[in-house]
Amino acid sequence: MLKKILSAERCAECKGCCVFECYDIFETPIFSAENRNFILEKNPRAVFSKKDKGYVFVPQDPDSDGLFGCPALSENGCILGDSKPFECRIFPYKIMNLDGRLVIAISPCCEEIYKRPLSELVAFLKSGLSEKIFSYALTHPEIVTPYSESCPILLVGDFL
Repeated sequence: MLKKILSAERCAECKGCCVFECYDIFETPIFSAENRNFILEKNPRAVFSKKDKGYVFVPQDPDSDGLFGCPALSENGCILGDSKPFECRIFPYKIMNLDGRLVIAISPCCEEIYKRPLSELVAFLKSGLSEKIFSYALTHPEIVTPYSESCPILLVGDFL
């Protein structure tokens, strides 16, 4: 979805959006049953918990830096390819709730996106992506996270 502004190769090198610290575990993506089953075929040690209409992974053993990797993360990037969860397909854009309003913000952890002019990021959203994000969020409210001041807001949408 974001290949026009982020290269798949650069994302596969970084993988920063697929690794979580204990304090940001709430930001893990929500997987469909199909995604969960596919991950379990490839990674039988993965553990999932039901959340709303999907599943979230349950972090197991952190690495030496205290980080938890997504169970869909491989050395070559995400094993789910184009079937990854919506939140992953739009990352580093994030859909958030700010005082009852949907906002599209950008994650502070994607260094690559900050190399782009703000006008380019907003224009990309306005070229049709924002409608897809807002529409999906309205029908899948479980993907909306509370607003964090560390995430610059690019667009403001309707009330939830």
